[in-house]
Amino acid sequence: MGPGAGALLLLAAAVLQLTAGAGARSFQVDRANDCFRKDGAPFRYVSGSIHYARVPRPAWRDRLLKMYMSGLNAVQVYVPWNYHEPLPGLYDFTGDRDLWSFLDLTAELGLLVILRPGPYICAEWEMGGLPAWLLWKPDIVLRSSDPAYLRAVDSWLGVLLPRIEPRLYHNGGNIISIQVENEYGSYWACDYDYLRHLLASFRARLGGQVLLFTTDGNSAAELRCGTLQGLYATVDFGPGPNITEAFAPQRLFEPKGPLVNSEYYTGWLDYWGEAHAGSSPAQVAQGLQDMLQLGANVNMYMFQGGTNFGYWSGADYKGRYKPVTTSYDYDAPLSEAGDPTDKLFAIRTVIGKFQPLPEGPMPPATPKYAYGRVPLRKQAELLELLEVLCPAGPIPSRFPLTFEAVKQAHGFVLYRTRLPRDVWDPAPLSAPRHGVCDLGYALLDGVYQGRLERDGQTTLNLTGRAGAALDLLVENMGRINFGANISDFKGLLRNLSLGSTLLSDWLIYPLDVDAAVARGWPQAAPRAESSRARPGPAFYTGAFDTPGIAWDTFVKFPGWSKGQLWINGFNLGRYWPVRGPQQTLFVPGSLLSASAPNNITLLELEGAPPRPFVLFLDRPLLNQTVSPGPGLPPA
Repeated sequence: MGPGAGALLLLAAAVLQLTAGAGARSFQVDRANDCFRKDGAPFRYVSGSIHYARVPRPAWRDRLLKMYMSGLNAVQVYVPWNYHEPLPGLYDFTGDRDLWSFLDLTAELGLLVILRPGPYICAEWEMGGLPAWLLWKPDIVLRSSDPAYLRAVDSWLGVLLPRIEPRLYHNGGNIISIQVENEYGSYWACDYDYLRHLLASFRARLGGQVLLFTTDGNSAAELRCGTLQGLYATVDFGPGPNITEAFAPQRLFEPKGPLVNSEYYTGWLDYWGEAHAGSSPAQVAQGLQDMLQLGANVNMYMFQGGTNFGYWSGADYKGRYKPVTTSYDYDAPLSEAGDPTDKLFAIRTVIGKFQPLPEGPMPPATPKYAYGRVPLRKQAELLELLEVLCPAGPIPSRFPLTFEAVKQAHGFVLYRTRLPRDVWDPAPLSAPRHGVCDLGYALLDGVYQGRLERDGQTTLNLTGRAGAALDLLVENMGRINFGANISDFKGLLRNLSLGSTLLSDWLIYPLDVDAAVARGWPQAAPRAESSRARPGPAFYTGAFDTPGIAWDTFVKFPGWSKGQLWINGFNLGRYWPVRGPQQTLFVPGSLLSASAPNNITLLELEGAPPRPFVLFLDRPLLNQTVSPGPGLPPA
């Protein structure tokens, strides 16, 4: 071999080495240069949060495309454990729960993914994403190294993470990083053994290359209990005047490496009984610009909020129980219905100053239609349908049992006992504070008496004969999702008393309303008009046509008090116009039929208007509280 041939071989080897290096996919922290590196080159993500569980599957592509056209190069995605494992060992990744199809769509549209699989996620989601069946063991210590909790977590991670691993960026997928737990520094336990266990579980199932991180509020106290060596520490905060100062706590725990705001708040959530939250587009855009000028990586929470369909909304506890509304609009850049807002265009303008925007127009808002007034008729009172709603029959118990004790996750449980004596003068039916979780609708011999509330009214005055049936329909308004205690048991947690007498000998009916709505129920017998109009829990039905059109719409509840709504068997969520601020529920057009009647089922819990109807509008009403109508209980 001559000297020329040797040089050629060396050159060929060098080219092969460079080619191999260029083909290697990696996403890493570069502490020397305070940045991320993707495939060896400096990289910064501008991301937005979207929750597939809050968006109907037919709308996923529309929402993700609008995010891409806004200039985002990544999306941040929570995985709610309780959405996918409703019972121990029973997994559901089908239909709206098809996480894998959602991730396929993100890849198809050229979006990277920051995945947040929990096991706890907060997200203003029921119990922070933890399954209610964990509370079947009443003394379990959630989010800790309690062996019972860790066994359940490991079982779940053993199902989820192996299916995530091929989708990691270095394996050819689009998932660039994985969060371990969530805002753990805001939880009381401060259990480092728990975090170490999670870190080992994630590493064992995902390998050593994937970037694992934590997110906490931007205070030293929160970061102290929420971080662990081996997990990159990030912070979250909203718009403010001094962005450098806001990032300072992250620098205490990560002196070198990229600045990361994992939750830059574009708006805020709503609670029943409080004003609709909002924020200034100019202020949100300015905060984003300030962070990008610092070279920070930003995820906007939320970019689209969506809807807490069914029973999935969570609750906070801040001196009192604060349930979250059905709408999770969040005043986000994309509205609850997925429409671009002024805030989106302000954000897009800022992003365009720092990186090229995709060519082409922003997809327009989805069409909306006001289908108008739809009359409803009373189908049956809830007490008449107990055999349909609870086909297995009641559970007898000397004293009340919680939802968890009767293995009921969501919705409603009816508690029935009898008056132990004649009550001629009004006697107080009373519950200890936090004895009714969360709302209890009381009936005596089928006549509605009023509502008991977790942090509100805890006493009702009753009169009646010995042996009269006393029913309390208890509603779970959502388990606490954030803060000191998320072991939020539901139902009658303590004994009720009538005057000085402790009530006992209960029949407990766990109600499966959704299954009954799905299969229909026997027609109620004709009743007198006075009976038809009386207050208390009852079902109302109706139907409407959408002549050749199945567009998004919003349903309003004039004169109604509180309840749950289904359209074509789909549980749209809770309405509560007398409490507000939300007055309409979002109805995705994908739920509607353009060629057949659309069936409405409404469970009103307190009092219907004299001429019951609902009204379909072409726009939402999210910031209004109305006074209760005549004869209806106060909010």
